[in-house]
Amino acid sequence: MTQPSQPDPRKPEDSPSEPTLPKQYSFLWLSALLFLLVMWMQEDRQPRDAELAYSDFKTAVADGQVAEVTLHEEQIRGQFTDLGASRFDSGNASGESTRGFQTIRPPMEDPELLELLEQQEVTIRATPSGLPWWQQLLQAFLPWLLFLALMFWLWGNAQKRIGQGTGVFDFSKSRARLARKETSTTTLDDVAGIESAKRDITEIIDFLRAPEKYRAVGADMPKGVLLVGPPGTGKTLLARAIAGEAEVPFFSISASEFIEMFVGVGAARVRDMFQEARKEAPSLIFIDELDAVGRSRGTGLGGGHDEREQTLNQILTEMDGFEPHENILVLAATNRPDVLDSALLRPGRFDRTITLDRPHKDAREAILKVHVRKVPLADDVNLEALAARTIGLSGADLKNLVNEAALTAARENRQQVDAHCFEVARDRIVLGQERDSQLSPEERKAVAYHECGHALIAYYAPKADPLTRITIIPHGMAMGVTEQTPKEDRYTYTESYLRDRIKVMLGGRAAEKLVYGEVSTGAQNDLKEATHLLRKMIGQWGMSEKLGPLGLSIGEEHVFLGREMGLPREYSEKMAEQIDTEIQSQLQALEKEAIDCLTSHQDQLDALAKAVLEKETLDGEAIDAILGGQATTSVRAHPARSSG
Repeated sequence: MTQPSQPDPRKPEDSPSEPTLPKQYSFLWLSALLFLLVMWMQEDRQPRDAELAYSDFKTAVADGQVAEVTLHEEQIRGQFTDLGASRFDSGNASGESTRGFQTIRPPMEDPELLELLEQQEVTIRATPSGLPWWQQLLQAFLPWLLFLALMFWLWGNAQKRIGQGTGVFDFSKSRARLARKETSTTTLDDVAGIESAKRDITEIIDFLRAPEKYRAVGADMPKGVLLVGPPGTGKTLLARAIAGEAEVPFFSISASEFIEMFVGVGAARVRDMFQEARKEAPSLIFIDELDAVGRSRGTGLGGGHDEREQTLNQILTEMDGFEPHENILVLAATNRPDVLDSALLRPGRFDRTITLDRPHKDAREAILKVHVRKVPLADDVNLEALAARTIGLSGADLKNLVNEAALTAARENRQQVDAHCFEVARDRIVLGQERDSQLSPEERKAVAYHECGHALIAYYAPKADPLTRITIIPHGMAMGVTEQTPKEDRYTYTESYLRDRIKVMLGGRAAEKLVYGEVSTGAQNDLKEATHLLRKMIGQWGMSEKLGPLGLSIGEEHVFLGREMGLPREYSEKMAEQIDTEIQSQLQALEKEAIDCLTSHQDQLDALAKAVLEKETLDGEAIDAILGGQATTSVRAHPARSSG
């Protein structure tokens, strides 16, 4: 169903304006300022009396030269007689003659003064103590006015930072952004490598466009669709494509935008968002990073977060309260489905789950073709071969790969992006940023033997992945890298493959033992990965003849603090000791096999290390030439790369 054209909500004129002070408040502030200015000017225009010492004042009174006085606390103002004015030559600061004077009575009491004034028949007046009425009023209300002004200013700045509405009470309004077909540029053509997910999404879009076709056969539209997959696999991109394809309003929001410091705000925003979606029905709501508010309730230590749980409860209520004719579909994305509350995943809320996994070879090639549409490619770029060498990369990684290759071409002033640019970009993503080497000759030689130990074991291990490269140029945090590239994508692993993989990990340490008679700290990460993998093999995958088929939750991390305390113990202390003993025994046995292999091929180890020290980087063909017994003159270095 096509919605009538409406103004683009993303245009500046439709966007929420910044909080401003109402005009009537501005008028009040201006009036108060003018009032204070007038009072100050009147005070300033009053004539300034002459300053008189207190002793001179009493002398003038005694001589009958004072006509009248006005007493105000310790201040005395008065008027001279004609004789007194001429005697004291009274004048103010501007030089003008005046009959008035003023003096200050000392702080001690002077009981003779009043009697003296009465004797000389001086007119006596008095004014009440304290400030004038307008000063008292200002003193009473000015702090409160300043406090209110500060609060309004702070509230306005807070609204600007969190993008709230125009009023001070708009914090409960939904922050969902509305997109329509005419304002969305991403389509399903821009999404590649997830064809099964696209088919499911196409069905949902078709339902929104023509619901009568499905209702005619008694079908109801799913109320919620959950997109699940690792980071970078295209969940948010797919949602943007739906906004571009669906001819219905599309509301998008991140789950973290529901949560604020005030309890109940998240639930109010959920209610407001669904109310707006009902007004635009049929419509779509997309909630990104659902696990921010959808985590299981009542897990871990200390209970739950009140605001988050209230927000989750409101989402559950809104989704379960839909009427069949409302035609509102909720899309949500998460990479942690294991932490979601079970109430979210039941039928009637999120009825359908679409899993987006890391792309296989053909999917990676399709994704690369999408991202190189605007990139001028050289003739030597083979996307099929590049897809084969990027096993394990997600769609976001592949997009970054194309962008890094384009940046490399621009940095090297190339007109086209060639294979060399893609090779540099791949090294940067897979191996890490290339660093300048600051190793001493002895350390450099030790790194070379370490990496060659990995390579030699990988070359002779029957199940190990093929060697692609050896380099002693530091990349990232590694001093050297031995790269292996699988021939094809793997989804299951055999025990023999995993054991050969562990032997390759231990090959660097074995080479150090063989050549130097001792080991270094360079094998720290290898030992950590080997131990972790072997623990899973023995405890979770049952790959131990001694312990048999075990499937224990060993080494699993819980995202909720203290959750493991409430879980039942799956194995005894004795079993834990047996597992540790078996891990230690197998690690020692695999290390011995690695040392024996290197010992029997030590000549090849020395030749490979010599070539690596000379060339710094060897590709797969050069490694085959050396280890295959060919002349070392056939060894060639890997093409030079820019360090960026």
